Amino acid sequence: MTDTTLSGQVAIVTGAGRGIGRGIAIAYARAGAKVCVASRTKSTVDEVVALIKSEGGEAIGVRCDVSSADDIQSMVESTVNAYGTVHILVNNAQSFGTAEAPTGAALPHPFEDTSEDEWQWIFHTGVIATVRAMKAVFPHMKGQGYGRIINMASSSGQMRKPGFSAYGSIKDAIRCLSGISAREWGQHGITVNSMSPLVVTDTLADWIEACPEDSNAVLQHVPMGRFGDSIEDCAPVAVFLASKGAGYVTGQNYNVEGGFNMFP
Repeated sequence: MTDTTLSGQVAIVTGAGRGIGRGIAIAYARAGAKVCVASRTKSTVDEVVALIKSEGGEAIGVRCDVSSADDIQSMVESTVNAYGTVHILVNNAQSFGTAEAPTGAALPHPFEDTSEDEWQWIFHTGVIATVRAMKAVFPHMKGQGYGRIINMASSSGQMRKPGFSAYGSIKDAIRCLSGISAREWGQHGITVNSMSPLVVTDTLADWIEACPEDSNAVLQHVPMGRFGDSIEDCAPVAVFLASKGAGYVTGQNYNVEGGFNMFP
């Protein structure tokens, strides 16, 4: 624990049991923050908390299904009860499929074959969950005149990728929401930014396995020639955006994807 970039800060990271959320939660703890590791699966939450504590960091684990307003409110209350406040919120969790059959990956299929149930579930666990978490932490951040909110977007929306009508649309909605709330909440010392990462996660791995030709085509358009790493490539950007040094950076989207977004 030699990094003190986030020393004295309290962070909540949703979807922190695996992938990008896991990497950010670990990086925050290594930077000195006290972390609420929130995710739907208790076993993965416990694993990340144990890892953080084994490295000398401080963390609590909260089982949170972001489709539940009560779970989101309880997540924030548990964090405040444990650490007194919350300075940083990362909205990373996202479910796919439908409420009756949720999945962990967004696999491409035509717009005309995307059911309304799927649209509703992806919107509910993406945009609505992000709104709920932001509103739940707002009183604490406003009261202390300080806050850092990071929401996960995606180049699927920015690049209008065929086959991802629902996922791309909600991620663009989150990007827009981040910009509007940044304008409204800047007066309270709260910054709101979004990130569009292209890093190896369980979700990306499922897509690579299901669509090897598509994944190879993507790599052909990544100048860095590889998919990113959640801890080495994505987490450092999230640490910066959560730091006091990023206090004059708000309403921005950070494409952490090796230059992929430069291509049409």
